[in-house]
Amino acid sequence: MSEKLQLQPSIVFDCFAEVNKVPRPSKKEDKMIAFLKSFGEGLGLETKVDETGNVCISKPATPGYEDRKTIILQSHMDMVCEKNKDVTFDFENDAIQTYVDGEWLKAKGTTLGADDGIGVAMEMAILKSNDIEHGPIECVFTRDEETGLTGAVGMKSDFMHGDYLINLDSEDEGQLYVSCAGGVRTTATYDFPTSEVPSDYFTFQITIKGLTGGHSGDDINKKRANANKLLVRFLV
Repeated sequence: MSEKLQLQPSIVFDCFAEVNKVPRPSKKEDKMIAFLKSFGEGLGLETKVDETGNVCISKPATPGYEDRKTIILQSHMDMVCEKNKDVTFDFENDAIQTYVDGEWLKAKGTTLGADDGIGVAMEMAILKSNDIEHGPIECVFTRDEETGLTGAVGMKSDFMHGDYLINLDSEDEGQLYVSCAGGVRTTATYDFPTSEVPSDYFTFQITIKGLTGGHSGDDINKKRANANKLLVRFLV
C-alpha cells in the first residue's frame, strides 16, 4: 500500500501524488496544462484551455440535480519552487518527493507544492468521483498565481459560466474566507555608479540561516525573524 493511502480522503492524496509528479514552476506550467487537459479528456469531460493557459473542466450534474446552480471550483496550478541548499533538484523536470511524518505529508528537501497542489487534487478527486451527488460543476485551474496572477488577469469573461465560485487556496482547513485581499505590483529601477574594488580591499560572503521561516500571509503576526531585514540591519 502506498504511503499516500494512509492519508484521508485517500482519493484526494492519490490525486495529489499525481500532481506532484508534474513540474509546475510559475510561468512554466506547460507540462501541468497538458496533464490537466489529458486528465479531463480521459474522463470524457468537456475540457478547454484558454489563450493564457488556464484550464476548465466541466462535469454535468448527477441525475436529479440538473436544475441546481453551477458551482465553479478554482485553484492555481503553479507552485513556489524552493529547496534546501544541499539538495540537488530541478524544478522544471523533477517530481516532488514526499513522505508521511505522523499526521503530516512533507517533501524531501523542497517545497511541497500543496499551495495550491492540494486544491488541484481536490478538484481532480471530485471530477473522478462517481459517488457524490452534485449540480453542474466547472473546475478551473489558473496559471501563474504566485508571481503576478497573470492567469487570472488574462482570463476572458466567457471562459467560465458558473453562478458561484469557491476558491480552494485558503490558509487554514475548515475555515471559509470571504472576498480577497487583492494584489499590487511595483517595479522600481535605480541607476548607480560602479567602480573597481581597490586592490587593498577584501571581500567576504555573509550567510543568514537557521530561521524558522513562514508565510507572509499567515505568519506575519508571529514576530519571526526575516533574513532580508536581518541582513540590512547588519550592513547598516
